[in-house]
Amino acid sequence: MSIDATRDELIVGVIGAGTMGRGIAQVAAVGGCYVKLFDADTAAAVDAVSFIGKMLDRAVERGRMEAADAETARGSIEIVNSAAGLAPCAIVIEAVVEDLEIKRQVFAELETIVSEDAILASNTSSLSVTLIAASCRKPERIAGMHFFNPVPLMRLVEVIEGARTGPGVAETLLDLGKRMGRVAVKVGDAPGFLVNQIGRGFTIESAHIVEDGVAGWYDIDRILRDGIGFRMGPFELMDLTALDTTHPATEMIYRQFYGEPRFRPSLMMSLRREAGLLGRKVGRGFYEYPDGDPVGQAEPEAPAYDGRPVWISSAEPEAAASLRDAVIEVGGKLERGERPSSDALILVTPIGEDATTAAVDQGVDGTRTIAVDTLFGAGRRWTLMRTPVTTPGSAAAAHGLFGGGDVPATVINDGPGFVAQRVVAMIVNIGCAVAQARTSTPEDIDQAVTLALAYPYGPLAWGDAVGPATILRVLQNIYRITGDPRYRPAPWLRRRAQLGVSLLTPED
Repeated sequence: MSIDATRDELIVGVIGAGTMGRGIAQVAAVGGCYVKLFDADTAAAVDAVSFIGKMLDRAVERGRMEAADAETARGSIEIVNSAAGLAPCAIVIEAVVEDLEIKRQVFAELETIVSEDAILASNTSSLSVTLIAASCRKPERIAGMHFFNPVPLMRLVEVIEGARTGPGVAETLLDLGKRMGRVAVKVGDAPGFLVNQIGRGFTIESAHIVEDGVAGWYDIDRILRDGIGFRMGPFELMDLTALDTTHPATEMIYRQFYGEPRFRPSLMMSLRREAGLLGRKVGRGFYEYPDGDPVGQAEPEAPAYDGRPVWISSAEPEAAASLRDAVIEVGGKLERGERPSSDALILVTPIGEDATTAAVDQGVDGTRTIAVDTLFGAGRRWTLMRTPVTTPGSAAAAHGLFGGGDVPATVINDGPGFVAQRVVAMIVNIGCAVAQARTSTPEDIDQAVTLALAYPYGPLAWGDAVGPATILRVLQNIYRITGDPRYRPAPWLRRRAQLGVSLLTPED
C-alpha cells in the first residue's frame, strides 16, 4: 500500500467518534484520505461529522483553508454503521476509551474484518502497544499513533513501535502522519512514550515542591510562568487537563516503570482528586473558576527596601558578579568586604543547594541570609529563598530590594534547587533518560516536546543552554542533600557533561 495513493485509493478507518476520533478523522480527510468513521453509538458519529463540518467552515472563514478544499474534505468522511464497514481500509486507527481489555477486544474484532496486509494503530496515550498487540493474531502489523488534543491544532503525532511491530509499519504511519499535516516522530514502546514521560518533570516535580513545604502552587506558577517562560504554570495546566486524567496517568507510568523514582506520584494530587477538586471542568481545582477564569491568591506587595547594606558571597564567582550588578541597578547599598558587616543583608547564590547548606558551608549568619536564584528568572522574576531562621526583617529587606521595581520577586522557604532549578533539571534529566533508553532520537525528543508541550526549549537544548555541567551539578547537590533517588543523574547527562559536549550528541 502506497501512502502516496489518491484520496479514493487511501482509505483510513477511525474507530471512536469522541474528541480524539473526530480530530483524527478531520486531519485525515484534510490530508487527502477517504475516511470511514465508526462508533458503537451512531448518534456520536453523526455529531462528530457535524462538528468536523463546523471546524472546516471556521477554517475557511479565518482564511486557513479554501472553500473547495473544505468541501472535498467534508465529503471524504463516511459514517459506517458497523465495524464490518471498515473492511476496505488500508489503515485503521483506534481511538476508544483508554482501557487495555477494551482495546484488545477492538483489535481482535478488526483482525477478522480487514485484509491481511492492513495496518492497525492505537491512539493510546499511556498503554503499552506491545501489550495491546500481544493478544492479536498478527502483532507485527500493530503500532501506536498517539495524537494530541485538540488534534487539528496540535501538530505532533508519536508513532510507536511495539516489540513485535514489523518492518515498514512505523514508516508507513510516519508518512501518513505527515500527509495529515502532523510532525511525526518515531518512538519506542515505553511507559508514557516520549512526551508524557517528560511532561511529568513539570507537573509531578512541582507537586513535590509543594509537599516539601517550599512554596505554594500560586507562587510556583508565577515563578515558572513569569520567570521561566512556560505558557502556564503546572497547577494551571493540571486544572486544565483535570486531575482525574493527570493523576491516573501518572500512577500508570510509575507502575509500568516498576516504581522508577523520577515518576513517583504526589500524595497531594491523589487526595485532591479524591476530594473532587479536579480543575476547570468542575469549577474548582488549585484555582477557583466562578466565571470560567481562574481566581487564585493575590500576590503580596513587596515592602519598601529599608536601606540596609547588602553583602554578596563570592562562593559562586560568576553568579556573584551578575548579582552585584543587579543589586546596584535596583539601588542597593553594596558592601565589598571579604566578610559581611554586622547589620548587612547576606546574599548567597547556591546551585542545587538550599540556603541553609550555603550559609553553613560559607560560614555566614543564617538569620540574615537570603539565597537568590541567579540561574533562572533574573530580569523577569527573582526567586528569593530564606533559611528556617532568616528573620522576617531580612526577608522583607530582600523582597523590597529585588521586588520593589518593575521586576517582581517571590520569597520561598528553604529547599535544594529553589523551584526553577529543580523543575528544569528534572525535565532535562528525564529527557536524557529517554535518549539513553533509545526511546527516540535526541532531535525528535526536543522537537516533540516543543510541539506538544510548548516548553521554551526542548529538554536537551535546554540543558545545553544552561550548561550540561550545571544541570548535573544541580541534580547531584539535590541528590546529596535529600538522598532521594529521584534526582540521580541519567548516564546520558553525566557522560556528556564530563566530556563537555552537547546533550544532543547522539550515539550509534
